[in-house]
Amino acid sequence: MSDQIKFIVEKLNKEPFKKNYNLITFDSLEPMQLLQVLNDVLAEIDPKQVVDIREEMPDQTAKRMLSLLGILKYKPPGNATDMSTFRQGLVIGSKPVIHPVLHWLLQRTNELKKRAYLARFLIKLEVPAEFLQDETVADTNKQISLGYHGRSGKGVRSGIRRDQYEELMEGFKTLHKECEQLKTSGFSTAEIRRDISAMEEEKDQLIKRVERLKKRVETVQNHQRMLKIARQLRVEKEREEFLAQQKQEQKNQLFHAVQRLQRVQNQLKSMRHAAADAKPESLMKRLEEEIKFNSYMVSEKFPKELDNKKKEMHFLQKVVSEPAMGHSDLLELEAKINEVNTQINQLIEKKMMRNEPIEGKLSLYRQQASIISRKKEAKAEELQEAKEKLSNLEREVSMKATQTREFDGTEVLKGDEFKRYVSKLRSKSTVFKKKHQIIAEFKAEFGLLQRTEELLKQRHENIQHQLQTVEDKKGISGYSYTQEELERVSALKSEVDEVKGRTLDGMSEMVKKLNSLVAEKKSALAPIIKELRQLRQKCQELTQECEEKKTQYDSCAAGLESNRSKLEQEVRGLREECLQEESRYHYTNCMIKNLEVQLRRATDEMKAYVSSDQQEKRKAIREQYTKNIAEQENLGKKLREKQKTVRESHGPNMKQAKMWRDFEQLMECKKQCFLKQQSQTSIGQRNLLRTFLSCFEETFI
Repeated sequence: MSDQIKFIVEKLNKEPFKKNYNLITFDSLEPMQLLQVLNDVLAEIDPKQVVDIREEMPDQTAKRMLSLLGILKYKPPGNATDMSTFRQGLVIGSKPVIHPVLHWLLQRTNELKKRAYLARFLIKLEVPAEFLQDETVADTNKQISLGYHGRSGKGVRSGIRRDQYEELMEGFKTLHKECEQLKTSGFSTAEIRRDISAMEEEKDQLIKRVERLKKRVETVQNHQRMLKIARQLRVEKEREEFLAQQKQEQKNQLFHAVQRLQRVQNQLKSMRHAAADAKPESLMKRLEEEIKFNSYMVSEKFPKELDNKKKEMHFLQKVVSEPAMGHSDLLELEAKINEVNTQINQLIEKKMMRNEPIEGKLSLYRQQASIISRKKEAKAEELQEAKEKLSNLEREVSMKATQTREFDGTEVLKGDEFKRYVSKLRSKSTVFKKKHQIIAEFKAEFGLLQRTEELLKQRHENIQHQLQTVEDKKGISGYSYTQEELERVSALKSEVDEVKGRTLDGMSEMVKKLNSLVAEKKSALAPIIKELRQLRQKCQELTQECEEKKTQYDSCAAGLESNRSKLEQEVRGLREECLQEESRYHYTNCMIKNLEVQLRRATDEMKAYVSSDQQEKRKAIREQYTKNIAEQENLGKKLREKQKTVRESHGPNMKQAKMWRDFEQLMECKKQCFLKQQSQTSIGQRNLLRTFLSCFEETFI
């Protein structure tokens, strides 16, 4: 999110906005100021949006911005797909809604300018059917008028039909495309002139160089023969390059053919492997299982998941659409929840009073059915996960195979191919051992040759030293060195002459090529320049016509828009009245049904109470309550008697408990004393103490 805000601030600080914001000031903008910034960006894209938001109603602002964003094909990101929340956020100037819009607009401003410009002329005026009931609206929809032209005091109406209107829109599209192509295709005349002048200067320079080189070459002997040999050498080199290129292309074709053959062989193997187990019975069973699974997923699981998602979405929409709740609202909701809980408890008690045995039997079957359905859903989910894992593993296997192919140029071998590959490796290993032995022999021979070379160099140095001493004695020192230098210089001279010949031929051919290119460019550009002049004239005429028709179109659209807004307001008011009346009607129906239910209960109670049949009297609510009251009174009497017995035996029981606690303390003290004196007392005293304790316990028990 911080990167998004940084990008927005950076773009707003540049041309043409120049807002001078930083991250803190932009983040601390109020909702109205943020909406004004959004409106400024939209006004840069479409100049019709230049409006001060403080002078405009919020509904009109939201409607205007939403219509332009719809034309620009903006899609709310992520959780903003709910258009009601998006509209609400746009009206109140919410940052989570406006920041993504600004980021999207500032990323592609030039593209959106072009789209907004084209939308003014390419969006059709679709009039709703409910507005076409008016005669004037229907006439204007059938024939879009472009104005009136007066002649001799009489108004003659000139209009175009809708088919002509659509034809003009199509013509505008084609002309706009041609204009864009002319802007992007080819070079401008100034660039072409600059290129031609630069090429002419290079041509003059090359001519001068060629003349200078010709003068130098003419002094060399056999220059014609050397030039001829240089030309033949160049032709052979070009032929060599062409043959090398052909060889490389053929190698690539062979490599692709081998890869294609390997792929086809793998497909053939997989098809044979699949056909080996492909019996009609197994195929039918497999297809039946897949059909059952897919039908279960489509008919049971997916609809349930879809219903749950819809319920969650509906609940969340309700929560979002409701205003912020206070403490009083929470108290009211708690009271309603308590009332509903009491009603539920009453219904449960009634159901328990009925004690219908059929429902008990059905509950067992329902539980079993729910358990089976849950198991079925769990198995379906496990099967779906297993299928996904299988597809992922197959994808990984294909990726690994492609990686091995790219790394090694071969595929993973299986079965017989792997055995053949191992046998090839063994034969190659034997060949490798032989070659390795030959290389070792060559290395040994190379060592001998190196040693002989060193000995020969030493002998050569000795001979050179002796030769120098002989030359010094004879008075011709340096004779051998000068002879070698002369030979080397002559070799260098021959190489330089060859290079000069090659450069002269290359320059002459380059000059010819440049001359031919200049002539071709001039001949190719001449008809294009002529067409460009004609197209410019056409473009000027069409732009004038387009501006005239645009003004007429805007005036007609404004009139239709005003009529449409008035009719929309009337329809909105009538719909609100209709909704209010419907809500009253449903409320009264609900009240009537509640009263009817209460009246039915009262009549049933009266009939049961008045009737002479004892079974019906027992079903009455009064009888049931009296029966429950009698049972509760009997239970209260029993509890009182129990309380009386507990009170009478409370005193002695407490004394007995106190005696047991005192006895427990006494025995604990005896135990502690016995443990302290155990190390000091003798074995006889211990026996006496044990007998004493046993006697004491027996007497107490």
